[in-house]
Amino acid sequence: MLRRKFLSSMILMAAGIAVAKARVIFGGMPWFKDPVVLPEPVVPDGWKFFTAGEVAAVEAIADRLIPSDELSIGGKEAGCALFIDRQLSSDYGRAATQYRLGTFKPGTPSQGPQIKDTPAERYRAGLKSLDDHCKQTFGGTAFSALAAEQQDSVLKQLEAGELALAGVDAKAFFNLVLQNVREGFFADPIYGGNKDMAGWKMLGFPGAQYDFRDVIGRQGEDLKIIPISLISRKS
Repeated sequence: MLRRKFLSSMILMAAGIAVAKARVIFGGMPWFKDPVVLPEPVVPDGWKFFTAGEVAAVEAIADRLIPSDELSIGGKEAGCALFIDRQLSSDYGRAATQYRLGTFKPGTPSQGPQIKDTPAERYRAGLKSLDDHCKQTFGGTAFSALAAEQQDSVLKQLEAGELALAGVDAKAFFNLVLQNVREGFFADPIYGGNKDMAGWKMLGFPGAQYDFRDVIGRQGEDLKIIPISLISRKS
């Protein structure tokens, strides 16, 4: 009997709290909007991390991973190299948010990268080793100057882990570059890539819209929504 009274009182108390909260929420605004601080748009005013040779290599890789076609521009024109350059010159390139004190041992894919080097260090070593390999293999020709078929062959070897690069895991390096090229092609243009929102337009992605309440029920239609970048929100 005591237990039943106790449970009943708990239910009544919970209901009272819920009603009180409902009155607070629906009776006004119990929260204050924090000011939104958007990042400064990337300006193509020179390279912050890459050397000229590295830029040529990354742009060539981006164009082979995302070649231009009837659907959209390629990775080079979309500004993937500029996006990666700015990322590598920032906290991402320095691995500022990653644990790097060791000990490092090979792990499972779900454990993430078990690598001491920062992304910036991996790019610097990987691009140099890639060009060294190409010059030795193709009579002194750097990767960026190879024919498209030759570039594809080298990238396939990198992807499969069949190419030995000095000072860097070739397969891990390929996966890093592939991930960053994808990010540069589809990230908000405020970060330097996705020129003219080409990646978003190709997919039909609307970008930084406020909401979709007016069209939420119109399924299966081409709504012809013009994408909006954070750059527009900032101006």
